[in-house]
Amino acid sequence: MLKLNKKRTFLIGFAFFGILLLWQVYDSWCPTLLTEIIKTRLGTADELEVQWLVGIIMACDNLAALILLPIFGSLSDKTHTKIGKRMPYILVGTFVSAVAFPFIPLFFHLNKIGAMIAMMAIVLLFMMMYRNPAVALMPDITPKPLRAKANGIINIMGYFGGAFATVLGMVFVLSKYLKGEHNLMTIELPFVIASVLMVISALVLFFTIKENKIEEEIKEDLEEGERQAAIADPVDDDKPMSKANRIMLFAILGAEFLWFMSDNALGTYLNNYVFYAMGAATSNTSMMVIAGGVASVVGFATAGFIADKVGRKWTISAGLALTFIGLVLMCFIKASATVLDSGMKAFPKLLLVVWIIKGYGMALVHNCSFPMVVELCSSKKIGKFTGYYYASSMAAQTVTPVLLGLILRASGAWRVLPVYATILTLASCLVFTSCVKNIKATKTTNAKGLEALGADD
Repeated sequence: MLKLNKKRTFLIGFAFFGILLLWQVYDSWCPTLLTEIIKTRLGTADELEVQWLVGIIMACDNLAALILLPIFGSLSDKTHTKIGKRMPYILVGTFVSAVAFPFIPLFFHLNKIGAMIAMMAIVLLFMMMYRNPAVALMPDITPKPLRAKANGIINIMGYFGGAFATVLGMVFVLSKYLKGEHNLMTIELPFVIASVLMVISALVLFFTIKENKIEEEIKEDLEEGERQAAIADPVDDDKPMSKANRIMLFAILGAEFLWFMSDNALGTYLNNYVFYAMGAATSNTSMMVIAGGVASVVGFATAGFIADKVGRKWTISAGLALTFIGLVLMCFIKASATVLDSGMKAFPKLLLVVWIIKGYGMALVHNCSFPMVVELCSSKKIGKFTGYYYASSMAAQTVTPVLLGLILRASGAWRVLPVYATILTLASCLVFTSCVKNIKATKTTNAKGLEALGADD
C-alpha cells in the first residue's frame, strides 16, 4: 500500500510558505506603491488614469517569468549535484530575492521609480529560479496517486505564509502612510520580515530534505505510482506524447490560463479596489485575505478526499462554480455611505463572504490541477511540466494586469473588476468541464481513521 509521508510533505511545504509569504506582500503592496509613485511623477490625482501603466509594469515582470519558468524547470531536471537537482536553484533564488525585496519600499520612499521597478524585476527574476524547482520537489518524491493529498498539505503550509503576510498588512497599514504619516518603517518592515522568514524557510528545507537519498529510498513506490496514474495512456519517455494525453494537457493549461486571468486580476488590484473604489482602509484587504486563506486551508484539507470520491475533474469544476457564484455576488456590492472618524468609509462586510466562497472554491482548483499536469509526465520531466503549468499561469498574469488596466481607464469605473473576473471564471469552468476527461486513479487500499488525514492512501 502506498503511503504519504506526512512529515516529509510538511517539510517540503516550507518552500511554499516562503513563496506565498513573499508573493502576498508583493501583490498586496506593490500595485498601490506603483499607483502612488506614478501619480506623483505624472502630476495627476486620478488613480484610474495610471492603472494601465501599473498593469504594464506588473506584467513585464511576469513576461520574463513566462520565459524563465520553463527554462529553470528543464535545467533543474538535468542538474545533478550532491545536494540534489532542485536545491541549488532554491538556495540561490531565495537569497538573492530576499536581499533585493526590502529595497522596493525604500526606493518608493525616496521617490526613485526606476530603482524601485528594477528591484521588483530582480525579485521576480530570482523567485522564478526558486519557484519552479521548489514546486517540482513535491512530485519528485511523491508517488502519483498521493500527489493531490500531498499538494493539499504543502498548500496549507503556503497559506500559513500568506496569512502571516496579511497580518503584517494589518499591523503596518499602508493607507496610514499614504494619508500623510510618511514613516519609512511602516512600509519597510513587512518586506524585511518577509525576506527573513523566506530565508529561514529555505534553510529548513535544505537541512531536512535530502533529495538524492529520498529518491533512492522510495524508488519502488515511485514506480508503483506510475502504474496507478490517472491518465488516458501510459507515459513513455521514448515515444511522443499520446494524442489523448496531449489533449488533456492543453485543456487543463487553457482553463488554467483563464482562471489565473481572473484570480490575478483580483489579487493585483484588490488593495486598490478596497482603497479607491470602496473608500475603505487598506487593512480591510488583509481581513479579506485572511478570511479567504482560512477557507482555502479548509479547501486544501478536503480537496484530496473529494477527488477520491468524484475525481479531480469534478472537484476542480465544483471549485470554479463556487468561485463564480462568489464573484457574481461581488458584482452587486457597493461602497458604504457611512464615513468613519478616520475619514475612510465603512468596509462592506459582504466582501468577506465573497472571499470565503472564492477561497474555498479556488483551493479545490489549485489543489487538483497541478497534480493533473505532472501526472502526464515521468519523473524525468517533472521540472519541465511544472514549467508548463507555471508558464500558463504567468502568461495569464502577464496579460491580465495590462488588459484590465486599459479597461479600467476606458470605463472609468472600478466596478469593472468583479465583472471581468466573473466572466473569466465562467469561461474557465466551461472549458475545463467540457474538454477534460474524468480519469480516476487505479484504486489502492485506502487508509481509515486518523491515517486518512493524509498519512496513507
